[in-house]
Amino acid sequence: MSEDKTALQKAVDFLARREHSQYELTQKLTAKGYSADDIEQALNRLLERGLQSDERFAEAFVTTRYQRGQGPYKIRAELMHKGIDESLVDQILGDGQYDWYQQASMVYQKKYGNKPLDDYRDRMKRSRFLQQRGFTAEHIEHAMQSDTAEPG
Repeated sequence: MSEDKTALQKAVDFLARREHSQYELTQKLTAKGYSADDIEQALNRLLERGLQSDERFAEAFVTTRYQRGQGPYKIRAELMHKGIDESLVDQILGDGQYDWYQQASMVYQKKYGNKPLDDYRDRMKRSRFLQQRGFTAEHIEHAMQSDTAEPG
């Protein structure tokens, strides 16, 4: 980093690599030693120019995580950790763009294929796998029922 870069220039550098939430930019700029006033001014300028948007960040984040096979609970927790407003998270996760039931089924199929369930312990193991990926109980039940509905 060049010592003469302003907080705004540094923030633009971060945004050139990927979208960032305001919270992330604040954390990174603080770590680089910029003052709170400089950071606030830089973030305001970025917003005015449309260079930074928490909504755009959250949409890109959800799309990426969805494509990786993660469920809504895990994505929600990560977005909240990145400083995204809960109402915005609710809006993006619930906008109907994502089919969480289908996603849970695809993740399940990718992991277990057509291998039949052996017993209760195996069922719980598979359920925990999907739960750790961030799927709800309803999504998990759907994925596992579609598995038992198919001929083994």
